[in-house]
Amino acid sequence: MSDPTLVMGNKAYSSWSLRPWLALRQAGIDFTETLVVLRQPDTAARIAEHSPSGRVPTLIHDGLTVWDSLAICEYVAELAPEAGLWPADRAARAVARAVSAEMHSGFVSLRSTMSMDLKRDRKGQGLTEATAADIARIEALWADARTRFGGPAGGPFLFGTFTIADAMFAPVVTRLETYGVAVSPVSRAYMDAVLALPAMRDWIAAAKAEPWELQP
Repeated sequence: MSDPTLVMGNKAYSSWSLRPWLALRQAGIDFTETLVVLRQPDTAARIAEHSPSGRVPTLIHDGLTVWDSLAICEYVAELAPEAGLWPADRAARAVARAVSAEMHSGFVSLRSTMSMDLKRDRKGQGLTEATAADIARIEALWADARTRFGGPAGGPFLFGTFTIADAMFAPVVTRLETYGVAVSPVSRAYMDAVLALPAMRDWIAAAKAEPWELQP
């Protein structure tokens, strides 16, 4: 079996690329990165070479193409079941899937006013009423998961150990950090745990070193 290839956008800006990239790293799977620089004249053509949806990320593995972040994470969980990318407990697993799906489909205002940007300090920007409501909902999700599952499971992540739910919310962690959003102590402790992951440190360092600086 060959190593997967993850076709992805710039690390500084591509929140959707971070999610499966982090899942692959946390699962200990060797993979190849194929970078497509975003917002360039040839970006659409380059993505179309790999992705039927015309979007990144896309995972290519043994003749299979998977072109959605959450679907890629699910595929990674099946490639490496020993990594425990979903909680073993049925109730925890159901909630982890629900919060991951909510992140996948929701929080439109947060996405639009606080885009992921690992090159700039944007403290004080982007906090509209609708975005504040999105953040409040996210903090409520985090607090509920930590109280019901994370703390009892004995780890710093939403469900104790790292899961796909944490991969889905990792870009939100970077957004709240970039825009200097005040959060609860529970949220702050969770954010610190995500940012302390060696894989996250590697991603952020690589993002800051990228030569491309795109306008927001």
